[in-house]
Amino acid sequence: KRAALYGLANSIASRVGAQQVVTSTVVGLLVEQGMATGEISDIGQIIMGSLAEPSDSSAETSLIRLSREKVGEVVAEQPTNYVIPGYLVMFVFFAAAQSAAIIVRERQNNTLERLLSSSVKQETLLGGIFIGTAAKGVIQIVIFWTVGLLAFNMDLGIAPAGVVVLSLLMAIMSAAFGLMLATLVKTERAAGSIGTLAALIMAPLGGCWWPLFILPQWMQGLAKITPHGWANAGFNKLMVFGGDFNSAVPEMLALVVFALVFGIIAVWRFRTSAV
Repeated sequence: KRAALYGLANSIASRVGAQQVVTSTVVGLLVEQGMATGEISDIGQIIMGSLAEPSDSSAETSLIRLSREKVGEVVAEQPTNYVIPGYLVMFVFFAAAQSAAIIVRERQNNTLERLLSSSVKQETLLGGIFIGTAAKGVIQIVIFWTVGLLAFNMDLGIAPAGVVVLSLLMAIMSAAFGLMLATLVKTERAAGSIGTLAALIMAPLGGCWWPLFILPQWMQGLAKITPHGWANAGFNKLMVFGGDFNSAVPEMLALVVFALVFGIIAVWRFRTSAV
């Protein structure tokens, strides 16, 4: 396609260039003749006539035809379609990261150890903590989408189911991260500090504060090292660019991978004592 366009452009340019050479030559000869004979006014009329547009009967067929057709009004994109999803991703992840401090506090108070000393199994305890954190994220998601739809006339695109699935995966991934963080730190203060730092670094890097599609390609690639970047890219496909459900499947799978990695580390490192 590019070669064909270049060929067409070169053909037009060569034709226009040839016409300009002929016109310049004729004008030059007429000026020299006028200077020699002194009939400058007559020569001026001849030049103006030669530069005038040809009549319809003698005009050559143009290589380019321009036609206009109005198909509708230009509709500006709703900023809320990428602003609200970005802040949703940031706050859901931030809340899940902060939940790590609560888990560490319960571990320091020996609450987890006492639960395991009863009939509660470790898998049940981990599952309960995970589900509780994910449920908080789902509540945040419901609030964000409800306010966005009712107050800001937000558009979920042609595949609302894709937006819902992507949102749930974001909540699951964030809960897995919070659980992993709780198993990696020793103190409640460290959990709160690291959780806040991680959330505030990943948010701008992953496109929560500004849309990813306005950034250069290398920054869009850098955003893919964070789950935020994948989540925001999926929301942009569905809510800004009019993509269908299948268009956001790669982003959904990426969030699943992040959730699995965080979950495996959490199970491996989980301990009930503060030591």
